[in-house]
Amino acid sequence: MSARKSKTTNSKTAILYTSVAVGAVLGGVARWLASLLILPVSGFPLATLFVNVTGSFIIGFYGTLTGPDGRWFASAEQRQLVMTGFCGGYTTFSSFSLETVRLLRGGLTETALLNIAVSVVTWLLAVWLGYAVAVRLNRLKGD
Repeated sequence: MSARKSKTTNSKTAILYTSVAVGAVLGGVARWLASLLILPVSGFPLATLFVNVTGSFIIGFYGTLTGPDGRWFASAEQRQLVMTGFCGGYTTFSSFSLETVRLLRGGLTETALLNIAVSVVTWLLAVWLGYAVAVRLNRLKGD
């Protein structure tokens, strides 16, 4: 590989990594703000459910809208910023897992099981809904 091509490749890789990092910072801050604004109800972790459902919608919607058959063009850096960076920093399987274990250890088995069921079902529904909305938008005529 020539020195010039290597420099270009390194530059593109650095931009891609930076895009993911910026997205992760934005997603992490959004996640933190949600945890401040959305309080648990009867021990149920609503903030985690909210960010995981909305994050699932975002990745389903954006991934479809900017995919190969999508209505909007997005560069690899833009897609990585949103889908890997933002959604990765915003959604939180680790918090969901920790909160579920804490509910179980606290003797709130029914609430823990409800958290698991509601979370998994709503995450999948949100991805599907984001995908379905984007597919409809992709079919519209014009810009």
